[in-house]
Amino acid sequence: MNPEEAAELLLRDLRSSRQGVSSAEARRRLTQYGRNELRRRRGRRWPNELARQLTHPLALLLWLAVALLLLVGSLIVATAVVLIILLNAAFAFVQEVQAERAVDALAQYLPQRAKALRDGEVQEIDASELVPGDIVVIEQGDRIAADVRLLAGAIEADMSALTGESVPTLRSAAILDVDVPVLQAHDLVFSGTNCTGGEARGVVFATGMRTELGRIAALSETVKQEPSPLERQVRRVAWLIAVVSLALAAAFVPLATFGAHLSVVDALIFAAGLLAGMVPEGLLPVITLALAVAVKALATRGALVKRLSAVETLGSTDVICTDKTGTLTENRMSPVAVWTTAGPTDLSNWKSAGSSSGSPTLQAAARIAAACNNARLHPGEETVGDPTEIAVLLAAQTLGADPDASLREARRRWQFHFDPELKLMSTVDQHGDELVVHTKGAPEAILPLCNALLDKNGRQVALDEAARRRATGQADAFASEGLRVLALAQRVLTQDGRAPHRRGDVEHDLCFVALIAMLDPPRPQVSAAVANCRTAGIRIIVITGDHPLTAAAIARRVGITDGQPRIVTGDELDRIHEHQIGELVRDAPEIIFARASPEAKLHIADALRDQGHVVAMTGDGVNDAPALHSTDIGVAMGRSGTDVAREASTMVLTDDDFASIVEAVRSGRRIYDNIRKFIIYIFAHATPEVTPFLVFALSGGTVPLALTILQLLAFDVGSETMPALALSREPAEPGLMKRPPRPRSESVIRAPMLLRAWLFLGVMVAALQMAGFFYVLVGAGWHPGAPTGPGEPLHHAYQQATTMAFLGMIAGQIGTAFAVRTQHVSLRSVGVFSNRYLLAGIAGELLLAAVFVYAPPFQALLGTAPLPTTTLLLLLPYPFVVWGADELRRYLMRRRSHRAVPPPPPPQHTNQP
Repeated sequence: MNPEEAAELLLRDLRSSRQGVSSAEARRRLTQYGRNELRRRRGRRWPNELARQLTHPLALLLWLAVALLLLVGSLIVATAVVLIILLNAAFAFVQEVQAERAVDALAQYLPQRAKALRDGEVQEIDASELVPGDIVVIEQGDRIAADVRLLAGAIEADMSALTGESVPTLRSAAILDVDVPVLQAHDLVFSGTNCTGGEARGVVFATGMRTELGRIAALSETVKQEPSPLERQVRRVAWLIAVVSLALAAAFVPLATFGAHLSVVDALIFAAGLLAGMVPEGLLPVITLALAVAVKALATRGALVKRLSAVETLGSTDVICTDKTGTLTENRMSPVAVWTTAGPTDLSNWKSAGSSSGSPTLQAAARIAAACNNARLHPGEETVGDPTEIAVLLAAQTLGADPDASLREARRRWQFHFDPELKLMSTVDQHGDELVVHTKGAPEAILPLCNALLDKNGRQVALDEAARRRATGQADAFASEGLRVLALAQRVLTQDGRAPHRRGDVEHDLCFVALIAMLDPPRPQVSAAVANCRTAGIRIIVITGDHPLTAAAIARRVGITDGQPRIVTGDELDRIHEHQIGELVRDAPEIIFARASPEAKLHIADALRDQGHVVAMTGDGVNDAPALHSTDIGVAMGRSGTDVAREASTMVLTDDDFASIVEAVRSGRRIYDNIRKFIIYIFAHATPEVTPFLVFALSGGTVPLALTILQLLAFDVGSETMPALALSREPAEPGLMKRPPRPRSESVIRAPMLLRAWLFLGVMVAALQMAGFFYVLVGAGWHPGAPTGPGEPLHHAYQQATTMAFLGMIAGQIGTAFAVRTQHVSLRSVGVFSNRYLLAGIAGELLLAAVFVYAPPFQALLGTAPLPTTTLLLLLPYPFVVWGADELRRYLMRRRSHRAVPPPPPPQHTNQP
């Protein structure tokens, strides 16, 4: 049986034809077979996720406290701590699940697309709607969405997703394999693999879980992902808190036993309470929430971040390697001029100038532009194809050629797709009785392959050096104006009835015909984004396949370069050693890589990373995938990018806009700042939480505990969490993009943060807390050593004093929340009321505090008592004292740093004779 017969049998079995299925039949089959998706059994993962929340370092600390409390018989407090563990785990689990769902939902912004023949026309549809029997078109850069038997054409497929073999393999409709393993059959391609070259059509024979990929997915669903640097740092923070808490609790037991003469049982109860009070329950879920919020916000601005932790990495980015076309420019090519040996032709007013469409050179240029092309122009509809090819086809139409795709395909005998290494595309077409090679590509790639040119009369003459220099000079002149330039050439093949199938057989001894110049204007918002990068200390390196002069003109126009940048061409880059690439990027402050191959991107990214830089790299092609995958932040183009590039990237730009990268960097910096603010906030409360225990132990028990254990737990769980969540929504501080990038090695916790939290903000809140406690207790007639237990005359006064200490800590906490909103600048520059979430959190905190103090059930549980209005009024200044003191500290720091900056040197005056 030959391949044609086998294909017809398969089409018959699938009740399909080479014209595909109708839309109505596709809908019926979609109901029958289901959507073309892999179904994941996510439900089985939740026990493991929940167990992880119950066993992280901070939870283990609380379980230790529970064990101590049960050991000494304090069942009520132990039950309270268990409830805290469960509530905290449930909250963290819900946050992580919601964050995971948010990231999964982003996939809906960019569903994988497939080109299928429906109702006799090629339509681009959602790949999940493919059904068995569909005829699909597969082109270079496509990720294959179903298992397909090829019917026509040949492609090279990257099968590494299924076989592990990284070398692309040939898949062709002309080869029929029998009695071989299914993955080795040369006429089959499979879901999850990538087309790295060629073009073919085939029939879908399996979708969803029936594909080879679905079979593998059913056996092994997920791969454990390595924790990000931020996740590792947060876990280190959790262990640090655990170690400090254990040390304090262990030190408290002998102090309470020998200093305060407590029983060992009471000392262990207090130590367990100290452990429970020291644990910042909201640390992990709030960080997850902050990252999830940032991911959602970036999605609305055109940047889809595929991993939560990548947001933090964006904040430390200090080098952006960007392409030009579509990223810095609008990727809306429009043809502006054609140059032939007869001279330039302005396409914008070509017809009005009365130029003759009968000019032989222009006719030849139009024919090549229309033939060597895969774009489609539909009158009254959106054009389909690569922007450059659309512009070339528009030029052909303007010059009088017929752009009809069906006519072009009927004449085409073979196609050599655009090769980014060769910078060429060629087709072999039937022109009358002759087979003609039509080639387009970069001028510097086309001209060396030419030995003739078409003169103004349409005659083929020898291409001498003078003519070669003239063509090269014109290409450079177009490029220096920021125009993209393509050369057109042709060659008549010897007539033997067959089209050559090897590039080397056709792309030589060409006849140069014309140059086409196209305009791709810079995006209007790019200049401002580039200026932000400059002030933020982020270096921009342009890596493009365009002409060096075109790249330099665009870079200069948007502000990436000022003077004369170092321009390195692809040929030059190929000749130097890898360590010399590192020297280039280090020594040249302004550098442009032009005519660079995708492999060059990988070498440049590796050189920058070896120097310690955090690199964001843009890309859109199949060969960009290695660089996108290996760099810190791979940025794929959502509109013009291939499926392969999007799969390999960390972030996808739905608008292909460079400004979206800068916005993502800004968000990364803001989120990292907010994480630090939250950490300072929770660390600051360790001091006032520990102080009552230390005062009690060091006084030998003559000073009663200013907080009961249950009051301390209520503070941690009830009042601390809401403002902490609100700090994750904090707006960016002024000057955020004027700071240099954060070093890769910098830890999330630094010594100045701990000093500010423990010894400044914490000490102030502790002092205010203890001052309120003593004010109420001493005012009631207490003196050191006086009994305050149940049944004693001072017991009610003691309850009021602990309530004052509890409310004093909450009031100081409010001041801390406002103080940590900025690290350097005054809060006024951010806006006191700019974070409405914080205001709502504080309102909820005050309402909860009122319930703790005035609701009888909580009075009995926590040991609180109502306070007189005059006493409550004393709490009003507390937040302003904490906030004001930190404002003064930041003012003095700004003043000192301003003085530390040396004044500019005085101007030098020289005496002229």
